[in-house]
Amino acid sequence: MWYEDYGITRPYYADDAVCIVHGDCRGILPLIPDKSIDLVLTDPPYGKDIAKTGKVGGENLASVKQYIASDWDKERPDGGTLYLIRRISFNQIIFGGNYMADLLPPSSCWLVWDKDNSANFADCELMWTSFDKAVRKYLWRWNGMLQEPQNKEYRYHPTQKPTGLLKAILVDHPADTTLDAYMGSGSTLVACKSLNRKCIGIEIEEKYCEIAAKRCSQSVMRLEA
Repeated sequence: MWYEDYGITRPYYADDAVCIVHGDCRGILPLIPDKSIDLVLTDPPYGKDIAKTGKVGGENLASVKQYIASDWDKERPDGGTLYLIRRISFNQIIFGGNYMADLLPPSSCWLVWDKDNSANFADCELMWTSFDKAVRKYLWRWNGMLQEPQNKEYRYHPTQKPTGLLKAILVDHPADTTLDAYMGSGSTLVACKSLNRKCIGIEIEEKYCEIAAKRCSQSVMRLEA
């Protein structure tokens, strides 16, 4: 199978486009060959401990959704993990890069996600990248009932990113094979599959592997014209 070229022998779920690995990325990334991945697109924990209550955000306009209380956001990735992410891939896009900028090289190409939302959440999120390009902004509303109807999607994970936003980023940064080291509910994989690109996702929480596998099994690859 295609994923075996990346040191993966026992995936949680796999098809022709995506591969899900259940485990701690700190133990899996060392098994992946150097520069075998085109792009790492990932949203690691920021070390803010926002998941301890199971609620994320405020309640200005509507009650926030209750998620399972967890400690997955107690610590940000260490320098060794970020080094592994850079070692295995040619390029990287890391959500929340401002929380770990002291562990990453300087970058001219930060991506800015303008959420166009209410005061419940931050107005924008920043992504550190390894690309030698200018700063780029993406406008994508992502706040409960304020979401555009055509873009509305169910939230499985408290820090889930919009699939449409991820697709826009991937279109601007082409890659045959993408890896998400902190996969969550699998939005990166769904976005890649819809673009006919291969993607590997790693996730430590099995409940999210199950959700991601279901989402990927229900999604289809885009038909070529």
